[in-house]
Amino acid sequence: MKKIILIIVAVIIVLYAFKQFVYKPYTLRKAINNPEHKLQLGSFVFSKQRGANGSQSMQNYYFIFKVIEINADYVRLSVIRQLSDKDKLQQSDFSTTKDAFKDLKDTIQHITPILPKDLYKEGASFTLNDYLLDKYPSLKKSRFYYEDVKLDTNAPEYFSLVYSKKEILKSGKLVPWILNNSDKPELAERLSEDVDLILN
Repeated sequence: MKKIILIIVAVIIVLYAFKQFVYKPYTLRKAINNPEHKLQLGSFVFSKQRGANGSQSMQNYYFIFKVIEINADYVRLSVIRQLSDKDKLQQSDFSTTKDAFKDLKDTIQHITPILPKDLYKEGASFTLNDYLLDKYPSLKKSRFYYEDVKLDTNAPEYFSLVYSKKEILKSGKLVPWILNNSDKPELAERLSEDVDLILN
């Protein structure tokens, strides 16, 4: 009986590994050839990552990004977030819920690009206020937004949320370029996250 259980467990592990490391990257590479899922400026990138929840257990975290720049192998992303209502803060880690992650795959629209400095106007960071509504009327349709550093030509360029285009296309992973005690960027494969979907 124990032997049968071990065989079943081993088969489940093999099937899971096949799905994660062979099938999913294959289907993503195949989908990228479709214009609807091709990686390009303006694409939405859906990503799931596994991480600790602060109580010695693991959970899934769901992120949605907007591609705001592609330069050679550098792909700069910006996190899709939701502005909080007054006195009702959203999740502080900027991940989204599993339900919102699933729903936005079908309904993603009305995502407003916002200058990072505007999010701190009127003393309420990341909260919907009259200033933002006046400057960005599209927020009346949806509180979802992303920080578009490319809108501000005077802002300093920070080397963050920059990923390898080659790794996205080849392995279906977000592998970040980082500056690690050097002026020369290097790939940090240990910090990679899985791409779940690319959508235009």
